[in-house]
Amino acid sequence: MTPLKLYNSLTRRKEVFEPLDASHVRLYACGPTVYNYAHIGNARMAVVFDLWARVLRHIYPNVTYASNITDIDDKIITAHRETGVPMPEITEKFTRIYNEDMATLGVLPPDRQPRATQHIPEMIAQIDRLIAAGHAYVAEGHVLFDVPSDPTYGMLSGRSRDEQIAGARVDVAPYKKDPADFVLWKPSSGDEPGWDSPWGFGRPGWHIECSAMSEKHLGLPFDIHGGGADLKFPHHENEIAQAVCAHGHAHDPAQFSKYWVHNGFVTVDGEKMSKSLGNFLLVHDLIQKYPGEALRLTLLSAHYRQPLDWSDRIVEQNVKLLDKMYAKMKGYNGSAGDIPAEVMDALCDDLNTPMVIAALNALIKKDDLPGLKAAGDILGILQHSNWGDVGQDVSDLDVMAIENLVAARTQAKKEKDFAKADALRAELIGMGIVVEDTAQGPIWKRA
Repeated sequence: MTPLKLYNSLTRRKEVFEPLDASHVRLYACGPTVYNYAHIGNARMAVVFDLWARVLRHIYPNVTYASNITDIDDKIITAHRETGVPMPEITEKFTRIYNEDMATLGVLPPDRQPRATQHIPEMIAQIDRLIAAGHAYVAEGHVLFDVPSDPTYGMLSGRSRDEQIAGARVDVAPYKKDPADFVLWKPSSGDEPGWDSPWGFGRPGWHIECSAMSEKHLGLPFDIHGGGADLKFPHHENEIAQAVCAHGHAHDPAQFSKYWVHNGFVTVDGEKMSKSLGNFLLVHDLIQKYPGEALRLTLLSAHYRQPLDWSDRIVEQNVKLLDKMYAKMKGYNGSAGDIPAEVMDALCDDLNTPMVIAALNALIKKDDLPGLKAAGDILGILQHSNWGDVGQDVSDLDVMAIENLVAARTQAKKEKDFAKADALRAELIGMGIVVEDTAQGPIWKRA
């Protein structure tokens, strides 16, 4: 079998995956902060790491995948103050909605979904160890990590000293020994949530949460840690510093996680998602418009490390591909075969999903239905018994004939035989099909 390869953000190269323990592979991905609905960028992380977990489970006998819920955060406090809704009610509501929406996208529940509020003792214990080891200090009710005490700080992100200071999440405060130092514990007052600690009533900083939860549920070191590329600095950089320094491994970041994996950003029609631009796409809204499998396939259509430019056209293309696959599978009651080699080889090459999609089209042409079903199972698609209920109903269409006519029209346009192209378009219209020419290629749909 082709060896599994992944791009390790820590070493900045593609490597053959060698688990710390082949009998038990352990994977952690940073989950959502539950104060509002998840956007499509959040969903890309969930879908990508769900696929990583599926691939690992196909290869190894035992895989534990943990992905957390952040239910302590200033954004949650702000949502409470703006709405008057109690914080536990906010976090419970949006945790439930997040899990429901991700399930619609075919995301399987992680084996562990720890919540920050359930791991305060572990965070306090880790902070205590950092203070005792000289890597943290108490100042004005806060506990801060002493960044200069970690000789490898910045290794993951590759940021210079000046960039570290400029990119720090919290403004420079007078009680910091160094501008790059970050908060491990901070005081709480008024309506802010808090817990008793050796340093007073307060709450944890954001970064310590994942360090404590991943250690609790996976042990150290574990195999793969990941999340969105936006978390690389400061969140993941700070997680490494906390975890390794708390255990006397300040010179070896791999003593926290051996491999680091990050998915790229999602843009919308070439623009960064922004509420001010009106292009902030929520999964909860998109699943009202498109089948969840179409959104999932769209999120996998570009290589996970590359940016993904989201548009209705791209989603519609993936709806059409699913239409073709479901039409081909219609009436097939056989079991899945082995995952086709071309699919598994592509997945083992750092999740090369564009190559997987090319392989799916080849399987359609070869009428390899057991292979198509097996590919669908590992990808998390082709899981509906009646696609017509969730996607475009194509059960009464000759999908392959339509595809052939569309392809012939495209070729005629390339050859500048516009009369033939117009005739083919008219033939399609006669079948009740309209064709839209896009930068990504023609898209057909019912008139």
